[in-house]
Amino acid sequence: MVLELQRREEIPYRERILAVTVGSWCTGCDRAWEPTIMRAPLAARSKAVENEQIREEFFLPKQTANNPRGDMATIDGRPAKYGITLKELRQLMETRGQEGASKIAEYGGVQEICRKLHTSPKDGLSGSKADLDHRKETFGEHKFSVIRACEVLQIPVGDIVVGDICQVKYGDLLPADGILFQSNDLKVDESSLTGESDHVKKGEEVDPMLLSGTYIMEGSGKMLVTAVGVNSQAGIIFTLLGAGSEERKTNIEMEDTPQGEDVENKGQPLPPRPETNTKEKSVLQSKLNKLAIQIGYAGSAIALITVVILIMQFSVKTFVIDQKSWKKFYFSEFVRHIIIGVTVLVVAVPEGLPLAVTLSLAYSVKKMMKDNNLVRHLDACETMGNATAICSDKTGTLTTNRMTVVESYICEKHNKTTPKFEHIPSHVGDTLIQAIAINCGYTSRVMQAEQPGQPSKQVGNKTECALLQFVLALGKDYQTIRDGIPEDMFTRVYTFNSARKSMSTVIPLKGGGYRLFCKGASEIISSKCSFTYSSDGTLQKFNKAMQERLVKEVIEPMACNGLRTITIAYRDFVPKSKEANQSQIRGEPDWDDEDNIVNNLTCLAVVGIEDPVRPEVPDAIKTCQRASITVRMVTGDNINTARSIAIKCGIIKPGDGFLILEGKEFNQRIRDSNGEIQQNLIDKVWPSLRVLARSSPTDKFILVKGIIDSQLTESREVVAVTGDGTNDGPALKKADVGFAMGITGTDVAKEASDIILTDDNFTSIVKAVMWGRNVYDSIAKFLQFQLTVNVVAVTVAFIGACAVQDSPLKAVQMLWVNLIMDTLASLALATEMPNAELLLRKPYGRTKPLISRTMMKNILGQAIYQLVVIFVLLFVGDEMLGIQSGRTEKYRNTPNQHFTIIFNTFVMMTLFNEINARKIHGERNVFKDIFGNTIFCSIWVVTFVSQIVIINFGNTAFSTARLSLEQWGWCLLFGVGTLLWGQDATDLYRPSSRCRLAKIEATSVNRWCQHEEPYGRSRHRSTDYSRKPLNSRIQPAARLQRDTNMDS
Repeated sequence: MVLELQRREEIPYRERILAVTVGSWCTGCDRAWEPTIMRAPLAARSKAVENEQIREEFFLPKQTANNPRGDMATIDGRPAKYGITLKELRQLMETRGQEGASKIAEYGGVQEICRKLHTSPKDGLSGSKADLDHRKETFGEHKFSVIRACEVLQIPVGDIVVGDICQVKYGDLLPADGILFQSNDLKVDESSLTGESDHVKKGEEVDPMLLSGTYIMEGSGKMLVTAVGVNSQAGIIFTLLGAGSEERKTNIEMEDTPQGEDVENKGQPLPPRPETNTKEKSVLQSKLNKLAIQIGYAGSAIALITVVILIMQFSVKTFVIDQKSWKKFYFSEFVRHIIIGVTVLVVAVPEGLPLAVTLSLAYSVKKMMKDNNLVRHLDACETMGNATAICSDKTGTLTTNRMTVVESYICEKHNKTTPKFEHIPSHVGDTLIQAIAINCGYTSRVMQAEQPGQPSKQVGNKTECALLQFVLALGKDYQTIRDGIPEDMFTRVYTFNSARKSMSTVIPLKGGGYRLFCKGASEIISSKCSFTYSSDGTLQKFNKAMQERLVKEVIEPMACNGLRTITIAYRDFVPKSKEANQSQIRGEPDWDDEDNIVNNLTCLAVVGIEDPVRPEVPDAIKTCQRASITVRMVTGDNINTARSIAIKCGIIKPGDGFLILEGKEFNQRIRDSNGEIQQNLIDKVWPSLRVLARSSPTDKFILVKGIIDSQLTESREVVAVTGDGTNDGPALKKADVGFAMGITGTDVAKEASDIILTDDNFTSIVKAVMWGRNVYDSIAKFLQFQLTVNVVAVTVAFIGACAVQDSPLKAVQMLWVNLIMDTLASLALATEMPNAELLLRKPYGRTKPLISRTMMKNILGQAIYQLVVIFVLLFVGDEMLGIQSGRTEKYRNTPNQHFTIIFNTFVMMTLFNEINARKIHGERNVFKDIFGNTIFCSIWVVTFVSQIVIINFGNTAFSTARLSLEQWGWCLLFGVGTLLWGQDATDLYRPSSRCRLAKIEATSVNRWCQHEEPYGRSRHRSTDYSRKPLNSRIQPAARLQRDTNMDS
């Protein structure tokens, strides 16, 4: 364990924190667990460092019987005295940034500090018991309080075992899982596991489970240890991430024994142990590997046949027909034939495919950074393009994780938006502002945004921050009120707890007497109110009928909308009452009589607080539905809140037949009578499941694994998962693509993810889908272009070898074509920007061929055109153009205009077909957005200019001869012909009647993609997809693309 004291300058000294970096919990792990930063208040310092005053004696020689003069003692042959003191180490670790680096340099660097600590950066400590014991005695160790043999002992956390009774108190980091059986106002921060920032109240009757890795924020208590190490809940999460596998194996037998069963958490059965191997290959990788092997086999066969035919023709003509004897120079002819065969093989084998994939992924990853997607694994980019399901967390992903007052009821007026302060009676408004400012913890505050345009920062209790934000929205400053009434002026504070469900604060009044402010659960506080204000600010009685009407017409509708309702009230205690709602007192009231004190209140307001859905999320989810991606919400919230948020997001619609389950019911449905998870039972649940509420980390993992392992569909589901907490780690690791939140996400979640959302925004996931599909399309464009060149070049070489005993395209020329086809084309076509139409298609899927029917039509159509042109030029071109034939043996091996025209025409057709290759779904306008891709235009122009240089100055090196302007005109004419031929070929399979529908749908999506309006404000009205079967949810444009890309 490494203790690190972390000082924060922006917070008071008493609120500084102790950061404890927890390393590996087991020595048998294949790799250390990922460090997890836990925080505890400064009070924990005393335990970590203990009595600092006696530490210095360890750095001085001791006078003992064996060492009367106090000479330097030795341990394992090294001096017992260290060259650096504990105090110096503490001071060093309190520094930050450049100051810390300078301080380390003052000590001579890390190497010198290692020398002073008698350790080695390479070999580490000696590991002897004497050395370790001395270091523990000198520098201390992480200990915890347990009760053994009726005594309270401080033992190392590694020595805690199941059955120990641990004493926990404010500032402790829990080293194990346990059951709380004695509690004194215990509150725990479980954010390191759940990602939720609110403190959790613990008690014997309500939530007695304490989890390792969490820390105590308030109170004290005792717990029974029930799980340690990898068997704890935190340990299970790390085990699912791949750590601790070796130790896990050693515990398998224990789990099968009664003793092991006592350790195992029966309330939360462990999921199946995950496989330790890496993720399977991505969809694109698998298809490319298969295609590359097929092309390689075909190319090798054609190359071999070409060599055999050339050698046989030469041998028969030379040795059989001409009856010539063997000469040494004949060997060069055989070498030339082999070179032609090798050239055919080089052209045929798609060695540029890996380059195209790498370029496309690298380019997309760079561009995705601007869209707030930090890609950690390259293959995740294209995998996201095939995603069919997204399992999203709620808090911080679909919602803002910022509690906000969205409705209020003040002076008998129900406000759906923040009212103007001047519309509220002044005396009511002033009292309301004062009630919120004073009766919220002063540690809760709303801070200004760090940068313009960003939302303000909420610090402390989120509900109280929402109320304070409401004050600011009314145009008032709560801090001014707090400055006038500091906490030390408070007469009494009734803090919030689960029994009260309210918080009350008593302050003295200037003219004598006291005022009590109260806020809490609406039903409870409203029932304690005896007065309220009418619409004109007049005080009136608040009778039973009015209370019931308030609950029915205000509180219940707010709750049905997923809002947390809070009632704010007050009561005055004065020596001489002037108003009906003032209580007359003589002397100071009995503040211990809480039931009478917090009663006869005057209701000021009822507010509805929500964790708002991100404004851009509904449109993003609609876009996912258009793209045939199912969005599921997996959350720990209660089912009513989850349903409300899901409806607001558009995941479900009222009246839908989709499932909304709690984790408990989900487990009942997927387990058999023996409690075992069955895939066939999961298959009955997940297709219609849209919301999983009150779910545990294991539930999320099981759902993701069940969807991935399902064989219900012909093509396996590709699942993406979002998460921010440590508890999301296993699901993120198991998913095909895991998204972690960059702002609120824990280190464990980020390490388990494939992509990090730097803005914690669900919309960025949709952008990742668009980029992933663009990668897929970019590779398909490159393949369409490359295979066309392959077919033409290989066919020309083969037919040429058979017909004229030589290839019309020389080896160097074919290598230049190969350079155009592989390197330059991959760079040009792999850098295409995504467009809105990408989100109107279904995912490609795992079983769909990489080369669609439309692509095959384009490849074969262009190949036929180019082969016809080349063979016409080869066999009758000399007569057409009035030039010397290159087919004769006299001119065959020397640069001639005939073969140069064939080579130049082939390159021109290849260049112009590169423009055709930009469209793979039967689009007619191949020039659309072409000038937006400067890389494509630049490469195309550079290639064209290079071809001119080669023709004019290549001579012997490229076997070319200069061409006249007329001959250049013919070459360009045949090249432009590929564009015209491509238009005709497009009409062979183009459902034109649906194109206008595609354009209409693309326009609506384009408004969202181009960010012309703020997210969530799109004016177009979308179809209710979730009410329709899956097939009917595919929009007309999506059907168009589906039909256009039908698999053979």
